[in-house]
Parts: sequence; C-alpha cells; structure tokens
Amino acid sequence: MRESCNFSSKNINQDKQGSADLNLTQAEFNEDKMSEECGVFGVFNADGESSAAELSYLGLIALQHRGQESAGICSNHNGDFNLHKGMGLVESVFEEKDMESLKGEMAIGHVRYSTSGSSKLSNAQPILINSIKGDLALAHNGNLANGAELRNNLEQNGSIFHSTLDTEVIAHLVARSFEDNIVEALVQSLHQLKGAFSLVAMTEDKLIAIRDPRGFRPLSLGKVDNTYVVASESCAFDVIGAEFIRDVAPGEVIVIDQDGIKSRRYTGENGTSLCVFEYIYFARPDSNIAGQNVLLARKEMGKQLAREMDVEADIVVPVPDSGIAAALGFAEESGIPYAQGILRNRYMGRTFIQPTQEIRDLKVRLKLSPIKEIIKDKKVILIDDSIVRGTTSKQIIGRIKEAGAREVHMAISSPPVEHPCYFGLDTSRRQELIASRNTEEEIGESIGADSLHYLSQAGMLKSIKTDVELGFCTACFDGDYPVDSRYLSEEE
Repeated sequence: MRESCNFSSKNINQDKQGSADLNLTQAEFNEDKMSEECGVFGVFNADGESSAAELSYLGLIALQHRGQESAGICSNHNGDFNLHKGMGLVESVFEEKDMESLKGEMAIGHVRYSTSGSSKLSNAQPILINSIKGDLALAHNGNLANGAELRNNLEQNGSIFHSTLDTEVIAHLVARSFEDNIVEALVQSLHQLKGAFSLVAMTEDKLIAIRDPRGFRPLSLGKVDNTYVVASESCAFDVIGAEFIRDVAPGEVIVIDQDGIKSRRYTGENGTSLCVFEYIYFARPDSNIAGQNVLLARKEMGKQLAREMDVEADIVVPVPDSGIAAALGFAEESGIPYAQGILRNRYMGRTFIQPTQEIRDLKVRLKLSPIKEIIKDKKVILIDDSIVRGTTSKQIIGRIKEAGAREVHMAISSPPVEHPCYFGLDTSRRQELIASRNTEEEIGESIGADSLHYLSQAGMLKSIKTDVELGFCTACFDGDYPVDSRYLSEEE
C-alpha cells in the first residue's frame, strides 16, 4: 500500500490507497518487547551526486529498527515539496522511480511504529501543511500526553483532522498561530505541548530540529561536507559518512538555512527525562546517546546483573539479538562461559499465513531455534533485556527445556516493567504488563523458569555513563511520571 503526492503552492497529486495488508509483520513476532514509535531524519543543503532524499533513504534504513509499519520522505527543490510515503519497510516503500521524483537539496524522512494513532496509510509521516504562512513538512518522534485534549479543543474550533496523529495536532496549532512567520508559529505552538516530541520540520528554505523540554527522545546533529543532517540516532550518520556534531539539547530549537545554524531555547530549564529504554532496547547498539555508546551500556548492565545474582550455571545464553550485549557482560563478569545457544532466523519477515491464534503460538518456533548440542544437559542462564507481557519468554524457555536443558534461570538486564508509558511506547494498558500484577517469583513460575532475576534500578542507572549529567525517565519501572498526572490516562 503506497501513497505518493506532490505538494507545493502549484499542485497536489495523490495515488489511490490499496487494501490493508493483514499478513503477519515482524512487529507481531516481538510481542514481549516495548516498541518505539518512530525515527526521524533531515537533510539540508545536499550537494554532490546524492540528493537529500537519497541521503534520507539511507538514514531511514539505519533507523528501520525504530519503526517498521510505514516510511516516508518529503523533499524540497527550490520551494517545491514532493512527498512519497507508504506502508511497510523502507526498501519496500521506495522504488527507483519514487526516488527520481524526490530530487532536491532538502528533505525530511520518517519511519513509524504506531503507538498514538492506528496503523494505516493516513497516519504515515511526514505530513504537509499549506497555509498563508507558507508550506511546512513535519515528522515527529514521541507521544503527546495532552494530544487528545488539544485535538478536542481544535475540533471544537473548526479544525478538521485527516489522521489520528499527534503530528497533525501540531500542524493545526501552527496554522492557527497568530505569528505570521511560520518558524515563529511553530515555536509558539511548542508551548502548548506536554509529553515527548523530537521533531524535524522543513519550510521552503529552512530545516528545523526540535526536542521537547525534558528530552524524552534522542535527536542528534551531524555534518558531511557542507551538508547538515539531523537524526533520531547517531548510527544514521555513519551510513552516509557524516560526522556527529552533538545532541540537540532538551528544549532547543535549531534552525538551519543558507546563513548557517541558529540555536535557541524556547523554554526554561526543567530537568531532563531521557527514556532509559533507549539504552536498554530501542537504540541501535552502534549509536551514541549523550556520549554513551549503547552497546557498552548494555554490556555494563549485564556485568552489574552478574554482580547482583548468585546462581550456579554451566553456560550464559542470550535471547538474540536483544540479550547479546548484556550476556557478553554477564559472562565476562561471572566467568561462566558465553554460548550462542539459540539461533535467530533472520529471514523471517512476512508470511502469507493469516494470523490465527495457532499461528501466533508458533511464531517463536519460526524465529528462534535452540541448538540442542550446546544446551542439552546444561544449567542455562538465559539473558534478555526486558519482559513486558511474558508470552515470548515462556515459549523460549519451553523450547530450551525441550532441547534438553537441565535448568533455565532467566536473567533480565532491567527492572520489572510495572507501569504504562505515555511518552511514545506501546504500553498504555497496565493490565498487559505481567509485572504489574505478579511478584518476581510468580512471573518466574508463569514463564517456566527455574528462577527469575531482574537488574535493580540503581544498578541499571549506574551502568549508564553519559558525558553530561542526565535525568532519566524510569516511569515504566517506578511509576514516577515527569509530566502532570492529569494528562495521563490508560487507553480503554
């Protein structure tokens, strides 16, 4: 399913939408994890052989782990905006003919996993607005805690919405601003937003990068030759040969145009609340956030977990790929041999089989295969980064025992997830979280482990060594939300 459109002050064209794809997606094979909402990318002043859209395409490939449901790129050539977006992975959304229609020296891109707003083409990003103030393209990573309230107020005042995106809420606020300058209108709209938002925006002659006052989601600035780039993670710079300059600061607005870079804070100091799950699971291992390499942070969490555990075992086995770094750290610290006892099927993507319950129950068998010769007759410490619902962990442990393991001791390199997230993760119902209603012992029994051990919150935070002093959002573990509670309510 694809949507293509050309958007400028001159014309708008849009293809017809196809039928919904009901096949199993990769996301459905990852139920026992939190899922990130999206990734954003922006390019200003592309030169040489590569257009801004081509650089954005490569950047989005690097950010694909942050969203697999839809992808989009909006290019800008001398003020003419061209947009192409569709459902699916980046490589399936963009064909050669699509890239040829996206020539330009500026572009923004987006990959999406839906948390706020359902999975359909109308919710793919970037989005475009055309107003008397000028054309504006927007791409958003995060979740507005007061998005529903803002939407309701806007609808009561005549706004008509075409999607269920928080991004469109921001667009309507910009259009209704009393500021005539579109950049100032965008900045003015930020004061009404509560929650998590890392934004890239594009006007006829400017690229804009914005991070919310508490810095829930990461956003970085880089440069390759005379071209500036912004991205959700630094790993997107590596693929295009760009140099990392710095992180966008919480509460900062960066405006890039032909005169260079201008930076300003649009709000006072509030303290930071970077989502700690970026280090635990979301970010790619080769990314650096606040000066801390993600893989090394995960490895240190594994070491700390080994210090906090007292279990005799023969081998340390990771759940691939989410538990690998922590398992390496655990083995190094404990002296228990590391063993790749589970093989991951990397070629399992979509299947033509409809997602019946029976097929859902078999999905772990499709994705993960224990190696009997390594596991048989062994006491196994099984390492993973988190347990959210418990369904997948139970099936993995069952398969390891089928392979002949004498004991399976589950070790998790983060604390129990007991509370829903309202800032861009897909856990808005507390009853879905196994740790919200069960003790550690009860969870271990439920998933079939001989024992279950979580990393302490203090140990987790101790493992993250950033260049600057940061505060972290740990609300999913301790319920300490950094946003006014009146904006927080569980989904029905």
